[in-house]
Amino acid sequence: MADEVVIMPTENGPNLIKGHVRIVWPSGHEILTNGTVSLCRCGQSQDKPFCDGTHAKVGFKSVEGDKTAHREQVAPKTEP
Repeated sequence: MADEVVIMPTENGPNLIKGHVRIVWPSGHEILTNGTVSLCRCGQSQDKPFCDGTHAKVGFKSVEGDKTAHREQVAPKTEP
């Protein structure tokens, strides 16, 4: 599917977002991307919402299926 967006949490690192994505700040500023973007998960990046590699410096650890992860597949919402 050409319009599919894939979100991949990486081990001990950022969420990789692949596909055509529009990131919009509360101010209305936008960035459009059609590739891969890395979004911070550790909360320590100096370039939020983007990853700047700080997760490696601060020892961020993630566990697949930890208490914050969905354990079941969630059905997509349909538009009315």
